[in-house]
Amino acid sequence: MKDIHHVEQPPSGQAPAPLRGIATMRPTHVNPVTLKRVAAIAGARGLAASVEQTVRGVTSDSRSVVPGDLYIALPGAHVHGHQFGAAAATAGAVAILTDDAGAQALAKHVDLPVLSCPDPRGVAGEIAALVYGTAANTGLGGVELFAVTGTNGKTTTTYFLNSLLRALGNSTGLIGTIEILAGDEPIPSKLTTPESTDVHALLAVMAERGLDAASMEVSSHALAFGRVDGVVFDVAGFTNLTQDHLDLHGDMEAYFATKAELFTPAHSRAAVVTIDDLWGREMAAKATIPVSTLLTAEKGAMGSPGATPEFSGADWKVRGTRRQGIGSAFELHGRGMVLRVQTGLPGGFNVSNAALALAMVADALLDNTPTLDDAQVAARLQDALDRDDPFTVDVPGRMQLVGTAPVAVVDFAHNPDALERALDAVRSPVEGSRVIVVFGATGERDQSKRPIMGAIAALHADVVLVTDDDPHDEDPAAIRAGVLAGALEARERNGLSTVIEESTSRAKAIGRAVELAGAADTILVAGRGHEIFQEVRGVNISLDDRVELRAALAHHGFPVTNAGTIRS
Repeated sequence: MKDIHHVEQPPSGQAPAPLRGIATMRPTHVNPVTLKRVAAIAGARGLAASVEQTVRGVTSDSRSVVPGDLYIALPGAHVHGHQFGAAAATAGAVAILTDDAGAQALAKHVDLPVLSCPDPRGVAGEIAALVYGTAANTGLGGVELFAVTGTNGKTTTTYFLNSLLRALGNSTGLIGTIEILAGDEPIPSKLTTPESTDVHALLAVMAERGLDAASMEVSSHALAFGRVDGVVFDVAGFTNLTQDHLDLHGDMEAYFATKAELFTPAHSRAAVVTIDDLWGREMAAKATIPVSTLLTAEKGAMGSPGATPEFSGADWKVRGTRRQGIGSAFELHGRGMVLRVQTGLPGGFNVSNAALALAMVADALLDNTPTLDDAQVAARLQDALDRDDPFTVDVPGRMQLVGTAPVAVVDFAHNPDALERALDAVRSPVEGSRVIVVFGATGERDQSKRPIMGAIAALHADVVLVTDDDPHDEDPAAIRAGVLAGALEARERNGLSTVIEESTSRAKAIGRAVELAGAADTILVAGRGHEIFQEVRGVNISLDDRVELRAALAHHGFPVTNAGTIRS
């Protein structure tokens, strides 16, 4: 699911149906807050400012309203939340917070106190933190919070964090693209980062359940739309920055500036920043919180660009990377320790993801556990790494192995850098083997990356099958045309023999890839990863790349894994 800012929309103009999932996760015990106090925080206008009515919950989704809630009606990309005010009132909302336009519309339709402020989204996080008791100065009952941002690698790094923290004996939570976990309870995720009201409710649940730590993906959308407002993370991590989401941010400088907001005292106490490229170095330099730097690029190691001498003084460094099966083994050097690490996931980028997760946890232990000296921290980490192999955890739809001969992999790569890295990672050393890639581009997103991705596919694969990703409301043929133009131009310019085909059906394109493959080849199905629905003109069509790939492999008599049946 490629994150996009939106507001709920009912089918065919009807009122929205009740939601199950994220928004139903509320703490059992909440200290009621008066509307007067809410109005004071929001700087809100309206009669409700003098009402002593209390609020016991907060949500910006009318489908998740329960009695006692404040419903925050937000303006969205397509509709305004005030349209669902009556539904929220029927569900038991005690008041509504919105902007002036929403307040004027609601005055005619609902018999509830309505508070009006210029920027309801901008105050939603602070209000939710107050209601759920998760404000930074109140603590979270001992829950240590880790955040990961960057263009690529967020999901895998948070899974690595979660796995390592568990190996160290912690009870953990996870908030991310694929799912949300509060202990062992999984909940499917709607966005890379939920709305701020849901984030604070989730954190309150985690504190109430006595969890030790939680890891969260923080996208640029989350920062731009205030979804982590009021949350202060103990350690934030930065993976990388490459072209993506320019439909929202406009250019790379604005994209960087949005990401950089995480590395300020308003959102984090400390950070680990990967400095393999110029964006990472700039992030480390501009952060206004304590930063440890991480260098994972080794000269000549797995195709990396190499470390430049001026950055050899990084706090953490990856050394001795070598291929181990389909994964890698390496050492992480830093802060007086040398840790031996392995990951079963392929690609140099997963070395970087594992190193970042390990450095973040190591920093947290070194800086926040006064009862352990440095040698004890190193011993504890090495024991967890050796005993539990935490970086060989299964990450749904992230370099996920579906078949073995041919090697068949499903990955979420949906931008140029991720696609190039994924293609290079799956390239077999067996002479004569080919890489066959199935991919497309997402509709209603940055159109400039489509020909770039097409060119990358033509340059790094032997067979390119261009098909649909999630077209949304855009013409699928126009999207494919943009991708194909880049692929065909790159093939001609470089005198390549790359086979390039177009398919209007993603399932048929996956079948075609298997039909063309030999046992020594590699198939990469890229772009959708863990997603189980394809959105076409507002309709969600059942489509799981892993299931389709597994079925096609079995049909042709090739061996398969159980990845096509994994819980999503």
